[in-house]
Amino acid sequence: MVFRISLLLVVALAVVAGLAPGPFETVAGGALAAVINQAGWLYLLIVFLTLVFLVFLAFGPMAALRIGGRDAEPEFSKPVWLSMLFAAGMGIGLVFWGAAEPVSHLVTPPESLPGSTPQAARAAMRYTFFHWGLHPWAIYALMGLAIAWFQYNRNGRGLISDLLQPLIGDRHLGWIGHVVNIIAVVATAIGVATTLGFGTMQISAGMARVFGLPSGLGMQLAVIVACFVLYMASSASGVDRGIKWLSSFNLALAGVLLLAVALLGPTGFIFETFTTSLGSYLDHLVGMSLTMTPFSGNSWVADWTIFYWAWWISWSPFVGSFIARVSYGRSVREFVLGVVALPSLLGFAWFATFGGTALWAQIFGGIDMAGALDAGYETVLFSMYESLPLAGLLSGLSILLLVIFFVTSADSAVLILGSMSSQDPGDPPLARKFAWGIAVALIAASMLIAGGLDALQTLITVAALPFALLMVGVMVGLYRVLALEALREKAEERRARRAIEDWIAREQEAQADALAAEEAIAGTAPPAAPGR
Repeated sequence: MVFRISLLLVVALAVVAGLAPGPFETVAGGALAAVINQAGWLYLLIVFLTLVFLVFLAFGPMAALRIGGRDAEPEFSKPVWLSMLFAAGMGIGLVFWGAAEPVSHLVTPPESLPGSTPQAARAAMRYTFFHWGLHPWAIYALMGLAIAWFQYNRNGRGLISDLLQPLIGDRHLGWIGHVVNIIAVVATAIGVATTLGFGTMQISAGMARVFGLPSGLGMQLAVIVACFVLYMASSASGVDRGIKWLSSFNLALAGVLLLAVALLGPTGFIFETFTTSLGSYLDHLVGMSLTMTPFSGNSWVADWTIFYWAWWISWSPFVGSFIARVSYGRSVREFVLGVVALPSLLGFAWFATFGGTALWAQIFGGIDMAGALDAGYETVLFSMYESLPLAGLLSGLSILLLVIFFVTSADSAVLILGSMSSQDPGDPPLARKFAWGIAVALIAASMLIAGGLDALQTLITVAALPFALLMVGVMVGLYRVLALEALREKAEERRARRAIEDWIAREQEAQADALAAEEAIAGTAPPAAPGR
């Protein structure tokens, strides 16, 4: 039921958006306005509470609990584990927005600052760190930890509805659970399609810049078809081969590109941007987390922060399920720090490098990055390369990185969508993954037809609202089961300690009895004969 209904909804959405883009855009725009006006604050509050909750888990009394039980051992090494979750969590977005977002914030800054000023540049980097830092990874970590715990420690099915079992009991197996799973699957499909739409736009823009090919809708649809073939081939090979190999290779390629831009670009400026932006981000963390604009009516927070939070929320069932799948054997503290802190630091380094280089090119390098922004977000990265040596090589590496990120994200997505829409644990059959592969490609293509980036942003913000509310229930349910497990382990430790103490006491008592017996025997024995 979940598979059929969710697939039907996703395909119907793709068909309507593709065949009637005008009416679709009108209806979606009205829904977006209603969501922002009435529930925009809810996104901010829920995401901030999620971050606070994860910090509590990492450093609280439940931190030592282990996914899979006390004796569970991780299946993947830490470098492989990190590369897999990083590629699934943010791959395409980092490349797409790495240079474009800071330039956009420089031109149209937050907090009603004047554009193209030093103040705007500092705010641009601070908010870029904010949008790609601790908050999104906290969303992923919440879902990943909850799914992993219920699947490996409570024999769950790996479905989102299982996470509500502590709140609704066995009703998670009935129609309520089906509704929850359908919401999760549809939100995930839309979130994945949004990301793939971004990747498609930038791949086609790069092909036009490097090879002189047309960058219109036809090229974008051709990119989707080509990548569809690649990610279905990778998906057929399984997690232990296709996804693992591609993720490791992609992280290495991303590291090469990052190092190349850092060395060929304004190196000192990049490091100063990193430290300055990191300090400013940490200093303003709480304020940025809860800031809306009720008095000025400015739409900047809605256009950027709320869109991002909705995007991460819609991705969280997919990324959370994938992270859970590869995180067996990790402790709660190791999981939270590994999923939240380390990828955030990598993201900060990425944006300081690419965003800092783009801002330097605009402010000091004589490159019209603002003009490139007018031509489309997807063109900013390749315009930035024009300020560096080896621009053609860097552009080619970026295209390759985008393609592999596209493949790993879609590969992971069809695997998880198949699992989330099935009642049976384990890998879904290839036919089901193939169906979801087609559906994701269709919705990405239809959103590009319906209006490109604006349509993608509108759809994702509206679709994520029901799942944002579900996240509150997930936090409550996860706290309950972890607290019970912590109490159970403490009780077992006390029982084990008492058993050891009782055994020691019995051994000491037995030794004392034996010594007393020996002394008694020695006292009654005749004395030895003299002279012997």
